[in-house]
Amino acid sequence: MGKIDVRPLRPYQALVLTRGYERVIVISDLHLGWEISLNREGFHFPTQMKRLLKKTLTLIKIAKPDSLIILGDLKHTVSGVEIEEWRDIPEFLEALKKKVNEIIVVPGNHDGNLSLLLPEGVTQAPVTGITLWDEIGLFHGHSWPDPKLLGCKHLIIGHIHPIISFRDPSGLRINRQVWIKAECDGEKLGESVLKHLGIKVEGDLKRFFQETFDLEVKSSSLIVLPSFNEVLGGIPINLEENGDKGRSGAFIGPILRSGCVDIMNAEAYLLDGTFLGKVKQLRSLNY
Repeated sequence: MGKIDVRPLRPYQALVLTRGYERVIVISDLHLGWEISLNREGFHFPTQMKRLLKKTLTLIKIAKPDSLIILGDLKHTVSGVEIEEWRDIPEFLEALKKKVNEIIVVPGNHDGNLSLLLPEGVTQAPVTGITLWDEIGLFHGHSWPDPKLLGCKHLIIGHIHPIISFRDPSGLRINRQVWIKAECDGEKLGESVLKHLGIKVEGDLKRFFQETFDLEVKSSSLIVLPSFNEVLGGIPINLEENGDKGRSGAFIGPILRSGCVDIMNAEAYLLDGTFLGKVKQLRSLNY
């Protein structure tokens, strides 16, 4: 079967998953059509579709993947579909279909009515996520994952748009996108997922998952992708107000709010692979 490898494709906001000769690229949070909301506010911003398409084609040329997984928020309008999205999203996907054998879209919270825009041959996965090679669980992060994902060692999400924010000596605020890698308590996550489903477990949780879902709870790590569309804003993971007990909009998504992810000891990396330190260390610095 081959060893499974999970690593960023530097310096891009893309993850490469490999097993033997199989190779998959994962990107998240493109928000095609994002500029429409700006135009309505009087800020004239050109469509980002062609730029993001060019970047995605570059990744495919470099990594030569068998599959491309878009991990949510392919489009920007939450529930409806804008005229520009009717044009841009099918065009975007049709161009990618010519270069990669398989495209899977895991819906995010901005992907309402997405199925209307997907060309033939592009697969829309369940919002609760998918598993890859029984070791990698992928979901957007705005909703609880399917219980079967807890049988995967690695969980991968987007949704958060993590950044680090700091000031230079002149006082100018600078933001940089980052990758987040954190430890995940699989059993605690399992309890939270079952509670969400209204399932009460008495006794051994691992045995319950084995008997009910025929899987061993193995989730132990969580990777958070930076947004593929770099012009979007993000959540500064190093600011104190974005802590576990901070404002409600800080760490969005149930999995991070559940307490099963060790955010304070999570590792942060720049897109070029530079290790910045753990979140608690970054917060101790005066930014």
